Amino acid sequence: MERSSKEVEITVALVGNPNVGKSSLFNSLTGLNQSVGNWPGKTVEVAKGTLVYKGIKIKVVDLPGTYSLTSFSEEEVVTRDYILSGEADVIINVVDATALERNLFLTIQLMEMNAPLIVALNMIDEATKKGIEVRDDRLSRLLGVPVIPIVATSGVGITELVEAVLARPAKSRRLTYGREVEAYISQVLSHFQNIESPYPLDWVSIKVLEGDPIITSRFLKDAQVLEKINSIMKTMEDLHGEPPSVIISSERYALSHRIAQQVTISHTKPAITLEDRIDGLLSHKVFGYLILLLTLSGVFLLIFSVGSSLSAYIDEFFVWMIESIRPHLQSFDPIFSSLLLDGVIFGLGAATSIALPYVALFYLLLSILEDTGYLPRAAFLLDSLMHKIGLHGKAFIPMLLGYGCSVPACIGCRIMETRRERLLLGALVVLIPCSARTVIILGVAGSYLGPLVALSIYALDLLIVFLIGKLLFKVLPEEPVGLIMEMPPLRMLNITLVLKKTWIKTKDFVYIALPLIVLGSFVVSLASSLNLVGLIVNAISPVTVGLLGLPVATGIAFIFGFLRKELALIMLATYVGTTDFSTFMTPAQMIAFTLVMVLYIPCVATLSALIKEYGLKNALAITLMDVTLAIFIGSVGIRVLMALGL
Repeated sequence: MERSSKEVEITVALVGNPNVGKSSLFNSLTGLNQSVGNWPGKTVEVAKGTLVYKGIKIKVVDLPGTYSLTSFSEEEVVTRDYILSGEADVIINVVDATALERNLFLTIQLMEMNAPLIVALNMIDEATKKGIEVRDDRLSRLLGVPVIPIVATSGVGITELVEAVLARPAKSRRLTYGREVEAYISQVLSHFQNIESPYPLDWVSIKVLEGDPIITSRFLKDAQVLEKINSIMKTMEDLHGEPPSVIISSERYALSHRIAQQVTISHTKPAITLEDRIDGLLSHKVFGYLILLLTLSGVFLLIFSVGSSLSAYIDEFFVWMIESIRPHLQSFDPIFSSLLLDGVIFGLGAATSIALPYVALFYLLLSILEDTGYLPRAAFLLDSLMHKIGLHGKAFIPMLLGYGCSVPACIGCRIMETRRERLLLGALVVLIPCSARTVIILGVAGSYLGPLVALSIYALDLLIVFLIGKLLFKVLPEEPVGLIMEMPPLRMLNITLVLKKTWIKTKDFVYIALPLIVLGSFVVSLASSLNLVGLIVNAISPVTVGLLGLPVATGIAFIFGFLRKELALIMLATYVGTTDFSTFMTPAQMIAFTLVMVLYIPCVATLSALIKEYGLKNALAITLMDVTLAIFIGSVGIRVLMALGL
């Protein structure tokens, strides 16, 4: 897409493998002028930001990290489609100088698309530490595109990179492969000479030869042409013993290898560095798991203890404020007082007590684990366990955080690579008993029936999560993606970048989820003001009494439990006029009540997070699954317990 020379706005897209420092470069370029959102029609997250340099506004788009530009995952499709759209005036390919050969595989694919390309050769400081020198001038000559050495975390080379952007690089040209492969590409290309295409015909020919389903269906409409190209592909496979897609990939890797060899100089370095020793310890088959257990326990304890304490202080402040204002407003208008205080302000307090202690703390800890390079190592250690439910190692982090609060656990599902994995994990983390549900487990089952019963409920919940995970693994379409991830080097913590990441992601929750929480609180308060709560309690008695075998009064807990799970016991005690639950519930009913409260509909804050992450349709489907599961487990449980004489 050509722009007038009079325009003073440039759009830049960042493309690169995961863990090459793309996010660090994005932060260095844009500072806090950023926004994060999902790609239209996709669950893939794309960050956008702006900077102004020499009076020119530069819009920066941070595309999803990817190793390839095929059509096997949403990330690959989103990145590829954006580059082909021509919206970006410049593509910055962020390359890890310590792993040049592997990174050039993506660079070569970008050149096949004739992208207006600049290579940002990142982590040159770490390459130097490892005794690796990359001749950027020689690399630039071989690729035919500008190559700028940078250190994204410290800002080295950023000015030179922006200057290269302002120079508007020309479209890159595809590198040539071996003679035989070029001959096959030419044969396919000859069938496309008379068609109109917004994409480079060389690239179209390569994608068709690779068997790309999206490109093939778009450009091969003629049955005779399709038959001829299939014949070319069959000849290619028969002669080489491999499918054309494998042969072309091999050519790209061979070309990457040759280029990397010509531009890389290895210097003498210590045989085993301190970093190597620490890395070996973190990945050790025994000590690695012990360190992981300590790390995850520390994360859990911080989320649970610090988060719970801060949440309690914030709750106390809002309760104090509400009760201080209430007498003045009630004398003015009781209904207005209830809606404002119990609806809007209480909802604001509920949202704040989640956003600051739980969400912000979650993002802070996650950013620390990411920036130091520990998260990929933890994922590697837990990969085999999580594969049993169709996920991989990184899924364990959100599941663990679910014991603190379901909201950051839902948001934390973003660390998964595919839409299928994010949705599957999102459906599971809401079944993990958060700290509010822990209050119910301990306040009912633990207090009246003993710690063994409380622990049994936790164990049953984990079993249910595992079984539901196995079921969803079979039901959800698409094949699971294996854990293919680069092990980045261990790094010193960069507090500035960590705090920037934490704020950018936390404000995203505050701006979107907070209004939904306040709205939900207002609706529940309105129902109370209109004396609809008693009617609703009686209306749902066929479920609470008929199916679940519980006292009719427990319906109040299900209503207010939607707002905040810890409110369930408070409102139930208020409704029946006693805090002694044994006076109106049998042991069997206490266990059934606790199980249902642990499993049923997420609170309004969690529902808001689900809607934001997965859309209304998927959020409602997860909620319906929770409600159905809770009723089923509760109704079966009460009958089994009663049969056992409890």
